Amino acid sequence: MSDTGYGDFEFERRFWVERPPTDLLESAPALIVQSYLLAQDGFAVRVRAQASAVSEPLDPADDELALLERHVRAVDFCAITVKGPMVEGTRYEAERELDPAVAVELIRRADARVAKLRHSVWLGADGWVIDVFAGGNAPLVVAEVERGGPVTDLVIPDFCVTEVTTDGRFANDGLARSPYGAWASSFATELVTTGPRFLTGLGHNHRAGDVPPA
Repeated sequence: MSDTGYGDFEFERRFWVERPPTDLLESAPALIVQSYLLAQDGFAVRVRAQASAVSEPLDPADDELALLERHVRAVDFCAITVKGPMVEGTRYEAERELDPAVAVELIRRADARVAKLRHSVWLGADGWVIDVFAGGNAPLVVAEVERGGPVTDLVIPDFCVTEVTTDGRFANDGLARSPYGAWASSFATELVTTGPRFLTGLGHNHRAGDVPPA
């Protein structure tokens, strides 16, 4: 349980990135490989394995399981997480740390997997992560900001093209079932047709560099 007064609820907003900001990407990001024991109607049970610093480039031929096996000796954190549906940037999320040996075996036995390199960066007052997906979800890049309470009045970096916080296709459990690589081109067409979208019920959004309203 968190100490923010909101219990096991997480507050985040997520954005689709077309061109990753290379100047902000760490040289040794964390590798995350996770699988879903259950993922339905926004409810999910996830097992995650993480290697905190991966300095060598990933082999684009590797799928999610191959990436895990290649870096399994570097795994230094694992957890199982229970999630509820996302509602306007708020989601129930209860996590418990697991022994790496057990977690890795669970991931090996589950079919729905996601792998990504996670870069962490501070932008203004907020901590962001930039997830560069691998395997079947390449070339997807998603930027995510998380706070201890609702993410309101957000300064949105210029590299964030459109918000996907409430788009179930971009949730990790959605990507595990239907990898982005299979529908990337159709999403690009959709984006041209609809234009960027951002949540409007969480205060005032403004772009980095813009002057906030008085």
